[in-house]
Amino acid sequence: MSRSIFISLPVADLPASMAFYEALGFTNNPQFTDATAACMVWSDAIHVMLLTHAKWRTFTDRPICPPTSSEVSLALALDNKEAVDAMVEAAAARGGTVDVNPVQDLGFMYGRDLTDPDGHVWGPFWMDMSKKADVAA
Repeated sequence: MSRSIFISLPVADLPASMAFYEALGFTNNPQFTDATAACMVWSDAIHVMLLTHAKWRTFTDRPICPPTSSEVSLALALDNKEAVDAMVEAAAARGGTVDVNPVQDLGFMYGRDLTDPDGHVWGPFWMDMSKKADVAA
């Protein structure tokens, strides 16, 4: 198996969370999906495991963070600014909260932060290193 990452997230409403991530461009892998979990695929190397609270508790006794807290922010590189805005708009339409942090537009990099319905922070961004002033030619 090649190197990849499986990010596990506890969710309150599995079907709603699946619909949210599908709206952002993730696809469901039914091989790892049942009534308690869903594998949402971003790429060959990046998978998000959505786990019901009951399923989550079979992995750890640590408490589930409230939606108003943040332990991690997950960034996704996209092709352009328009793709960033489109993902943010899709998140808003599916129950996410958008621009939870200030929009970042540095010319060579553009990013916006959103949360899913359970408060998990995602940061879609676009970057063009050729436009960064201190990049050697």
